[in-house]
Amino acid sequence: MTSTLEPATTRAIVGASADLPLSGVARRRWISVVKHTGLIALSIVMVYPLIWLVVSSFKPNAEIFSDLSILPTDVTLDNYTNGWTSQQLPFSVFLANSSILVLGAIVGNLISCSLAAYAFARLRFWGRNAFFAIMLGTIMLPFHVVLVPQFVIFRELGWLETFLPLIVPKFLAADAFFIFLMVQFIRGLPKEIFEAARIDGAGQFRIYSQITLPLMVPALATTAIFTFIWTWGDFFGPLIYLRTRENFPVSVALKGFVDAQSSSDYGAMFAMSVVSLIPLFLAFLIGQRYLIKGFATTGIK
Repeated sequence: MTSTLEPATTRAIVGASADLPLSGVARRRWISVVKHTGLIALSIVMVYPLIWLVVSSFKPNAEIFSDLSILPTDVTLDNYTNGWTSQQLPFSVFLANSSILVLGAIVGNLISCSLAAYAFARLRFWGRNAFFAIMLGTIMLPFHVVLVPQFVIFRELGWLETFLPLIVPKFLAADAFFIFLMVQFIRGLPKEIFEAARIDGAGQFRIYSQITLPLMVPALATTAIFTFIWTWGDFFGPLIYLRTRENFPVSVALKGFVDAQSSSDYGAMFAMSVVSLIPLFLAFLIGQRYLIKGFATTGIK
């Protein structure tokens, strides 16, 4: 009697114990499905304006605001052709101006910020901590506070209507955020590497150029990507220092499609906005892995 009951009891216990993990797995699956569904819904809400911008660039002006759907009824390429040539100059001129500003800003930040970061991280000099604290304090300083003094200085130097006010400060380590980013990255590098280089007789500049820079590629790539994005989309700076249309970057040139006193060509503006967004997407896609690695390794000891 006992021998016949024991297998049945055993099977019941095993079956009950097997049901518990299955219920837990099913619960986790449902939670995952609900979570991913919510994330997809939120992503659609966030991406919808961008999708609408791209779709509207192919719509006639009369249908852009009358139909807010993302399914155009009348597709046209006139917005791209009109937007490229409707501002007295081809839009390639504005793209070239933005490229010059971006290239100068990236080179300036990479050189000056890396030098300043290496000095703060590896050199010992009087007042280093005080200067570093002052540098960090400039991050909280609003741009509008120094706007008027900077404008007066650049006007006295005769730099108005040139790209110099927008490029030269980048060579003076003016972006404290990037300096702080690189300082944290350099401090996370093994000190034994620098000590071995000093024992071998390497000077500070050789350690900086041949050892530090190759190791901090993720931080440099992060700086280059953010500098590209911020400079390409900067509207306030070029609007202050540049007045002639020949010097306008893309951000200021797009404003020319909207006129408060006459008709505005929103279709052309949307089309050229799509064109101006392509370099940003390419820069992010190319440097995405360096961007993530740069933030992931910054500050790790």
